[in-house]
Amino acid sequence: MFISPAFAQTAGEPSSGASMLVQVAPLVLIFVVFYFLLIRPQQKRMKDHKTKIDAVKKGDQVVTGGGLVGKVVRVDEIYCDVELAPGMKVKAVKSTLTDVVNPATAKPAND
Repeated sequence: MFISPAFAQTAGEPSSGASMLVQVAPLVLIFVVFYFLLIRPQQKRMKDHKTKIDAVKKGDQVVTGGGLVGKVVRVDEIYCDVELAPGMKVKAVKSTLTDVVNPATAKPAND
């Protein structure tokens, strides 16, 4: 016959701790790589963003989540009033602010 019967390999000894370690090691290695390449930098970025937004004060130039750029007129614990144009103020939730722009390094608009 062309087909030979297949026999199951006998388990000579019970699985040892070393073989279990060999099976689990790749999973642990993948988790460690993900932690250092993805999770940790994202947590650092979030922490830096939170400290930047918590430090917003009157007179700072900010960018809102919708992309509007304005000057902070009043700051509250939760809200801040942003002046988008002379006489035009909007109330924004502080946590939705995207960035605090340094006026010294900001480029002027092409008017």
